[in-house]
Amino acid sequence: MTTRLIDEGLFDGADPPRLVGARCTGCGTVVFPRQDSCPKCSAGPLSAHPLPVNGSVWSWTVQAFAPKPPYRPPFGGHQPYLVGYVDLGDVLVETRLAVSRPEIRIGLPVRLTTVAAYQEEDGTDVLTFAFRPDPHTQGQR
Repeated sequence: MTTRLIDEGLFDGADPPRLVGARCTGCGTVVFPRQDSCPKCSAGPLSAHPLPVNGSVWSWTVQAFAPKPPYRPPFGGHQPYLVGYVDLGDVLVETRLAVSRPEIRIGLPVRLTTVAAYQEEDGTDVLTFAFRPDPHTQGQR
């Protein structure tokens, strides 16, 4: 099976991939995805900043309707999925949640992973980032 990342610029190139945001050299604000100027102070340039792979669910909901273009439904059509914000300490990341409905909760410890976003006509699975329950914290509340 052939795979590729949805946007190489979101990741650091390591295996497994890690998300990369940016940190303002002036005030220390961290953003994701990367951008050219600081949304807080507008003064300092931003430098690449690898994000933690572990965090916790800050908020969540069910994405029950198909996203609008340019997003594509996964192979076989749209199925509802969980989406939310994960707290990575310095920044909240909006993300898919690879969690079952019964186990999702605010504060759930999660870890970065990749999931198929859609499949191209040639059969290539296009992967995006998501967070799943952290197996090292199973059973902790």
